[in-house]
Formats: sequence, C-alpha cells, structure tokens
Amino acid sequence: MSWRFRPYGKKRGRRRTGSRQVGRLGEAFLSLLFLAGGSIALYQMLFSLILPEWRASRHLVEQSCHVIGGRVLTERSEDEAFVRYRVELQMRFQIDGQTYEPWGYEIKINRVYFDTAEEAQQIVDRFPADTERTYTCWIDPNNPEVAVLVRRGRWWLWLLLLLPGSFVVIGGGGVIYTLLHSSTSAERRAALAKKAADLDLFEETPAGSSAYPHIPSSTQVTDSPGTELAYRLPINASRGWRLFGILLLVVFWNGFSWAALIVALNVDAGEDRVWLLVGIAPFVLIGLGILVMFVRQWMLVTGVGATRIEVSAHPLFPGSTYSLFLSQTGRLHVHSLEVLLMCEEEAIYEQGTDIRIATESVYQESIYRRQGFDVLPGVPFEDRFTVSIPPQAMHSFKSPHNEVRWSLLVRGDVARWPDYERSFPIVVYPLGGGSPTNDPARSRGDSP
Repeated sequence: MSWRFRPYGKKRGRRRTGSRQVGRLGEAFLSLLFLAGGSIALYQMLFSLILPEWRASRHLVEQSCHVIGGRVLTERSEDEAFVRYRVELQMRFQIDGQTYEPWGYEIKINRVYFDTAEEAQQIVDRFPADTERTYTCWIDPNNPEVAVLVRRGRWWLWLLLLLPGSFVVIGGGGVIYTLLHSSTSAERRAALAKKAADLDLFEETPAGSSAYPHIPSSTQVTDSPGTELAYRLPINASRGWRLFGILLLVVFWNGFSWAALIVALNVDAGEDRVWLLVGIAPFVLIGLGILVMFVRQWMLVTGVGATRIEVSAHPLFPGSTYSLFLSQTGRLHVHSLEVLLMCEEEAIYEQGTDIRIATESVYQESIYRRQGFDVLPGVPFEDRFTVSIPPQAMHSFKSPHNEVRWSLLVRGDVARWPDYERSFPIVVYPLGGGSPTNDPARSRGDSP
C-alpha cells in the first residue's frame, strides 16, 4: 500500500530528494504567513491611524463656534509609570436652532500630549472663554457632539501602507503562484522551460559560430584584454547580482519599516499606538536580520579582495596547454589558495509532473596550489602557471535541455574570513573549430 503523501521523493544513492508536496506546502504556508501578517498590519494601520485622520480632513464640515471653557486632562499609564497631559476645549454652536456644547480640541489620532500641566495650560489660555469671539471648528454632520477646533492633514501617513501592502502583495502572489504551479501540466511547464532557455537578454548574436551553433560564444572573453596575458577571464557574476539584490531589499525594507517606526513613535495615538508599534516591530526585526546578512556578504566580498585570472589564448582546445596569470588582492593571511579545472554537465528533464535540473561534476583537476602566505594592501599576490585541457575532453555545449560547462574555480582558505570560491567560465572548442585568430596550433604552449 503506497502513501498518498510522502515527505521524501525517490531515493538516489544515500540521499533522498525532497518531496514535491512538502515543498509546495512550505511555499503555501510561508505565503499565507506573509499574507495574514500583512493583512493584519494593514487593517490596524488603516483603521486606527489613516482613516480617522482622513475622515477628519474630508467628512467634517466647517461651523462657526464660540469657546466657552477649557480644561487640562491627565492621563496615566496602567502601572502609573508615566503621566501626560492633553487639552480639551468646550465649544458652543447652533444647528437648526439647536444648541450644542461638545468638548474637544483635535481628532484623537492627532492629539498632542504634553509632559507638564503648565504646557497644556498655555494652550487653554490661548482660547479664553469669550462668547463674543468666533472661531472656526469642524463637526461631524451625522453627530454634532463630535467636534474639533484644530484639524491637521498629514498626507505622508499614506506611505505607511506601503510596508504591510508589500507583504500582502508578496503573500498573495505566492499563494496564486503555488495554486497555478500545482495545476499546470507537465507539457506546459516543459514548454515554458524550453522558451526560457532559448532567451538570451545580454548577447547580441547567437551563441557559438555558424559551424557550431551549440557552442557558447567566446566574445565575452576576447573583448576583455588582459594586462599580463592576452585575455582576462570574466568572473561568474551570480554572487554580485545576489549581493545587489540583497542591497535593494535592505534599502527598501529598512527604509519603509524605520520610517513607519519613527512615525509611530512620534504620533500621539493613545492606546492605539501600542498596537501600532507591535505591528511594526516584526518588520523592523526582519529588516535588521537582512542588514546583518548583507553586511556579512559585503565584508566577505570586499574583505577578501578581487581575484583576477588571465589566459594566453581563447577559446581553448583539447590537448593544448595555456599560460594562466593569477592575481589576488586584499589584506589576508592565506592558508591555502587552489585553482581547479572543472567541467560540469547539466540536464533538464521531466520526472512525473515536475521539471528537474540535475548538475554533476564530470571532471575536476587541481592545476595550482599555494600555501601559507600573506596578501598585503596595495601589493597583490601574483603568480603564473599553466593549464592543459585533456585530449579527450568534451567541448563546451549548450542546448535547451543539456549543457556542458568548463570553468576555472579559485578556492581560498583564509584566516578570519569564511572560505571562498570564485568561478571563471571558459569555452572549450572541438579540434578543428578554431578561427584564424584562435587556431589550435597557435594556442598550444605558452603563447602570449
């Protein structure tokens, strides 16, 4: 008897792949958590902070009135840890022949509190009881007992809705994505994967040459001349984009969350301010966690310093030997620095109703290793060595469902920093696939 719900997928060797059902439940739970938290915070901000002020600004109507009295009210916390004071004035006005004398000064959400009774009394003294002097007040046409003498409008309070609103959008989008993904057929997902694989947003011409359409182009290397050798290898930019993405998240998330916190600390919302602070606190804590993660990644990238590799010729060919130049900057005590020649094979295939990506390292060779040395600021570590491509090596290959990738991997073990790896992609052509500027015969040996 088989289980309808399995925490694991099929067993592969000694490990088991994750269950598709568990993964979807985790995505759905996280999305629902974002959606619920954002909705609660949005509701609290909207009905306790935004709408009361908007209502006071848009729905209260002007009315001529007289001030006939004033008083200073004292408010104490439940544990009487602090005392604050606020102002109330009694207004008199007539509507349809009926006289009203409500107490008020400003809308509750905009109340100004004072630390001393003397400061509050100064406001009361500015509005002496005088039936001959006329003021403009604002009243609720549906309930004339609600009246204010001071009306404030703060448009920037609406910006606070962006913070919980973003959680609602992210959570709602995640729920919709999970539902659509779970109901999408395998054929549809396979078609989308093939279409995405065929797109290349950064390359003006098709990969490879006309004779070898499935070999990646080497123009990104040959367009970057080196200082010591012919070409400078590009570094895999995935970590850089990841760091940039974290930076954007830090800026926007902390900008909105800290702005909301500052507003909540300065607004006089009475008892509602406690709930407002409780709703904002998780966003601030998450923002601090993202900031710590960014600082750690930034220190790792900038503290270790830049790594540069140059090659004597490109593309590379099986059975040929090439000169390499390595440069490592920073301020480091290096326990070991190693350069590996790597070849990885990637396959995209269907398994049941899922599209899976399998990556396997098919070749790995240590071509350089240095131990126990220091890298000083302004004095980069530099060294030359060679790399030989195996005679029977499979050339680089890229198709919608399969890819063979060659690269040079720099692996460093340094003191006071986490170990780091930096990958430099290279292109290996089949024998006879060279151009006049990159003939296999010219690429052999240590030609510059």
